[in-house]
Amino acid sequence: MKKPRVTTHRKKRTVFSFPVIVHGNEADGYWVECVGLEGCYSQGETIGEALRNVREAIALCLEDTPKRLRPGGDVSVHFVSA
Repeated sequence: MKKPRVTTHRKKRTVFSFPVIVHGNEADGYWVECVGLEGCYSQGETIGEALRNVREAIALCLEDTPKRLRPGGDVSVHFVSA
């Protein structure tokens, strides 16, 4: 029987998940806003690029967390047909 694998001690890292809204289209590019962090947004030529860029923006905003977190916490997404 194998012994359990022992890993070296690492700093524990808290992982946050934030909803984001993607705006735009292929012709003009995309911009993304992070709903849970005030003033946190980014852009890109493709949706993938915009999402990668907003991930970096979120990391930068989290350095300022107490000032930027929006009250309310949860976000509810709804679709309305008209």
